[in-house]
Amino acid sequence: HEVAVPVIFGVLTTVAAFLPIIFVPGRLGDFFSVVGTVVCLALAFSIIESMLILPSHLAHRTRARDREHGPLMTRWLAFQNRLAEGLENFAENRYGNVLRRVLPWRYSILASGAGLLIIIGSLMLSGRIGFQFFPPIEGNRITASLTMPEGINVNETARAAGIIERAAAELMQELQDEYPNQPSMIEYSLTAIGRGAGGGGPGQSSQVAPAVSHQAEVSLALLPSSQRNGVTATQIAQRWRELTGPIPDSVELSFSANAFDAGDPISIELRGRNVDDLREVAAYLRSELARFDGVTDITDSFRSGKQEAKLSLRPEARVLGLTLEDLANQVRQAFYGAEAQRVQRGTEDVRVMVRFPEAERASLGDLEDMRIRTANGDEVPFTSVAFVEYGNGYSSIRRVDRQRIVTVTADVNRAVTTPEQVIGAIEATTLPDILSRYRGVSYVLSGEQEERAESIGGLFRLVPMALLVIYAILAIPLKSYWQPFVIMSVIPFGTVGAMLGHTIMGFPITLPSVLGMIALAGVVVNSSLVMVDYMNRQRIQGADVLEAVTKAGIVRFRPILLTSITTFVGLAPLMLRVTPETAFIVPMAISLGWGVLFATVITLFLVPSLYLALEDLHVWKKPEPTPEIAPSAYTGY
Repeated sequence: HEVAVPVIFGVLTTVAAFLPIIFVPGRLGDFFSVVGTVVCLALAFSIIESMLILPSHLAHRTRARDREHGPLMTRWLAFQNRLAEGLENFAENRYGNVLRRVLPWRYSILASGAGLLIIIGSLMLSGRIGFQFFPPIEGNRITASLTMPEGINVNETARAAGIIERAAAELMQELQDEYPNQPSMIEYSLTAIGRGAGGGGPGQSSQVAPAVSHQAEVSLALLPSSQRNGVTATQIAQRWRELTGPIPDSVELSFSANAFDAGDPISIELRGRNVDDLREVAAYLRSELARFDGVTDITDSFRSGKQEAKLSLRPEARVLGLTLEDLANQVRQAFYGAEAQRVQRGTEDVRVMVRFPEAERASLGDLEDMRIRTANGDEVPFTSVAFVEYGNGYSSIRRVDRQRIVTVTADVNRAVTTPEQVIGAIEATTLPDILSRYRGVSYVLSGEQEERAESIGGLFRLVPMALLVIYAILAIPLKSYWQPFVIMSVIPFGTVGAMLGHTIMGFPITLPSVLGMIALAGVVVNSSLVMVDYMNRQRIQGADVLEAVTKAGIVRFRPILLTSITTFVGLAPLMLRVTPETAFIVPMAISLGWGVLFATVITLFLVPSLYLALEDLHVWKKPEPTPEIAPSAYTGY
């Protein structure tokens, strides 16, 4: 009965902490909301287990101890008793003695904790503790995507794809020579001319694009990561890129080993109304990105498109009654054709088109030899009534707010640098220089950075609400406005432990790490809640505040320590085994495991010190009682 209230309200605070994970916005929100939903359901059922089923188990265990046991069970029970007595002796003689010496120096403990938070915060803000939004998750497939100029003959595209295929064969031979006694890491290759080979991974489109002559894709299927002797898909893709080299006349060539990502690591949308300015700025930005080590596959979305002929009328044509529409229609009918009739053949509708013979429409030079019919039926040479200007059109035109957009994209080798570092340097130097020289050009970050802004911005709105809910849940059983702050004081130190855990295990802090730190807020308060609740119960029974704090620390030492250790051990298999299937959840496990472990140490010393400091403030504000009236019993504050 004594632990029912702190257990139930502790579970509710954990559920409240997982709410931001369920409702995190952005494309990654659907990815992580499943985790938060499952955890909340598991916690809800854990209340039923702990309050209704566990007491029955414990009662059965007590009755079983009254019966005689065999030698093996006797030794096991003796080991349990020694372990339990050892923990109790440690709590009473070691931890209790240290706590009694520390509590008189409680303000020094609080100052040390504040100093630790300042140090870790400064390391984070200065960039010494790295942060990446969402590193891509490697898959078991590598894809090389090739884009040639639009309108190119499909045979030329196939020839360029053959270069990539030969590099893949050379790569396969290198891997076999390096690992002679192992099966080939590359199971097979697939080449598609005119459309993508299809990755089928999450976050990738499954729609089949129409066939085009200027695109090709070569895909390599790899063995599972556990069978590749520690060779990652990213390393294989990098070597494939080096063996392929530049392809003549190619517009874009990119290599990807990702099964899932949050968008292009570097994606900068340039906006403006002058196409020439956008072209120049995109070229300049590409050259600046090429100066960074680890930045590859640099390209932009500007495509010149197919060759086209622009027609215009001479002044003499208007005297003859010709209009630009007449000119366009006659040229279209001559080269493309005009529909003369339709013939029904079974279920098919056959269109009959009338146009010039093939020999008279084989090239653009035939355009100048054609004759244009006037309104009265006469025919005049094309060159006498029209101008023709040859050039390239645009394959696609994107606009936002009536401004054209050209997007510069690039990939990043995260073992060398991070997208945040590259974009930070570009925004500090290159982009301000561009904006000063090209007044009509602006930029917006897209791709991974856009997803980051949406997700992090949503978390900044959701986390304060979750903390407010946790505060309200704690204030109800404690019947106090101030004690919830004592309990919640361990939340920042759990975050510190999560950061230290990432540093120890060599992982960068990512979005899953941040989500783990948010969920950690509901986990670490449970230990503080049971300790403060026991302090209050001792105060109600008439114990002195120092005695109540010391006894609460000693009595609650074993459950707090065992809960934290079991949580860390339970998460250890997930933290120590990183596979493509679990890569997105490992940073969250590191945050939870190391955060709980570090926050436990803080709870055992900081919470008692802060409780006493709050009592000092309460006594200082409380007026001295008159001699006729005895001091009132503890009612909380």
